[in-house]
Amino acid sequence: MEKTSIHGMWSSRFAFILAATGSAVGLGNIWRFPYMTSDNGGGAFVLVYLLCVAMVALPILFAEIAIGRRGRRSPIHSLMDITREDGVSRGWVGIGWISIIAGVLILSFYSVVAGWTLHYSWLYVKQLFGGAAITDPGLVFAELLSHPFELTFWHAVFMVLTMGVVALGVEQGLERAVKFLMPALFIMLLLLVAYGATTGHLGAAASFLFNPDWSKIDGGVFLRAMGQAFFSLSLGMCTMMTYGAYLPRDVSVPRVGATVALADTGIALLAGLAIFPIVIGFGMAPTGGGAGLIFTSLPLAFNSIPFGVVYGLIFFLLLAFAAWTSSISLLEPATAFLVERGVSRKTAALSMAAFCWGLGLLSVLGFNHWSHVKILGRDIMSFIELIANDLMLPLGGLLIALFAGWFISGERMREQLHGLPAPLFTLWRWLVRVVAPVLVAVVLVRAVI
Repeated sequence: MEKTSIHGMWSSRFAFILAATGSAVGLGNIWRFPYMTSDNGGGAFVLVYLLCVAMVALPILFAEIAIGRRGRRSPIHSLMDITREDGVSRGWVGIGWISIIAGVLILSFYSVVAGWTLHYSWLYVKQLFGGAAITDPGLVFAELLSHPFELTFWHAVFMVLTMGVVALGVEQGLERAVKFLMPALFIMLLLLVAYGATTGHLGAAASFLFNPDWSKIDGGVFLRAMGQAFFSLSLGMCTMMTYGAYLPRDVSVPRVGATVALADTGIALLAGLAIFPIVIGFGMAPTGGGAGLIFTSLPLAFNSIPFGVVYGLIFFLLLAFAAWTSSISLLEPATAFLVERGVSRKTAALSMAAFCWGLGLLSVLGFNHWSHVKILGRDIMSFIELIANDLMLPLGGLLIALFAGWFISGERMREQLHGLPAPLFTLWRWLVRVVAPVLVAVVLVRAVI
C-alpha cells in the first residue's frame, strides 16, 4: 500500500529538483570545486569527477531517495518501518541517527560561516549608500573573527532565516523558498559570469578550468574527486532521504537524481567562470580555496574594478543564498523527526534551530576567547568538521549503500526505481553493493589516517 507523508509533498518533479539541487549546492561548490578542478588537472579532473559521480554518488543518491520515498517519513522512522517490513535487524536504524546527528553538527558551524557572508553583504550594501570601502580586507576579516558578539549576531540572523523556512512546512516553506532562491542564485551566477567576460580573462579562466592536464591524474586525485563527488551531493546525512519522502510516486528517481547531479556540477563550474577571471586579472593565486581568498583577497580586487561594489554585493549574496538552500535541508530531517513524535512543526523547527545555534557558539568562541583550545591539533570548528563531515558522512553513506544493496530486496528497490531499464538496474545494484561501498570505505579510511 502506498504511504503518504504527513509533512506534505513536492508539487512537481521540478520542485524536487530545485530543492535537492539547493541542498547539494553550498559554499563548497562556489569556491572549493573550481579551485580543486584547477589544481588537479582541469578538464581531466572534471572527467574523473563525473566518473566518480556515476560510480559512487549516483548509486547512493538513488538509494537515499528511494528509501525516503518508500518510508514517507523522517530517516529514522522510515528506516524503522522498512526494517520491520523486510524483517531485517533494527540496528540499521542507526543510519538515521548517525546522519541526523552529523547534519546537526554541520549546521552548527555552517551557520557561523554563512553568517560571514551576511556580514560582508551588509558591508557592501553600506558602501552602495556611501559607506567606507573595505581598504584592508585582511584586517576587516580578522576583526570580525575577534568579535564574538558580531559573529553571534550574524550566526543568529542566518539561523532565524533557516528556521523560518523550515517552520512553514514542505509546500509553504521549503518549496516556496527554493522556487525563489534557486532561480535567484542562478541569475546572480550568470550576472557574475557575464561580468567576468568583460574583464577579458574569461577565455583564460575557461582554459584554466577545462584544459586537461593528464600528468596530474594519480591515485590522490581519484580520491579527492571521489570525496568531492560524495560530499557535493549532500550524501550520507539523509537530506536526500528526507526530500525523497516528499517525492510523488510517479516521478522517476533515476531521472531526477541524474538531473540534480548535473545541475550541481554545472553550477560549480559556472562559479569558476565567475571567480577566476577576477583572480587571473589581478594576479592572485587560484589555489587554496578557503576563507583567505574569499574574504580577504577578492574584496581587495572588488575595490579596483568598475562596479566592484555591486559585483561584491552580488557575490556575497550568491554565497549567502547557496548557504541558505543547504542549511534548510540540514535542519529539515531533525525537524521532521520531532514532528512525527508529536511536536508541532513550528516548535520543532525552533527547538532544533536553537540547539544548533547554541552548539555553533563553540565555533564562534573558537575564533577568539577559546582560540587557544586545540583538539587533535585542530581548532574547535575544524574538529567538529572532522567528526561530522570527514567521518560521520562517509560512514552514513557506506551504511546506506550496504543496506540498500544487500538488505532490501531487489524487488522492493525496483519498485522505487521504476523507469530504470533492467540492465541499468542490474548495473546500479552491482555499483551500490560492491563498487560504492569499497570506494567510500577508502575515503573513510583515508580521513581516519
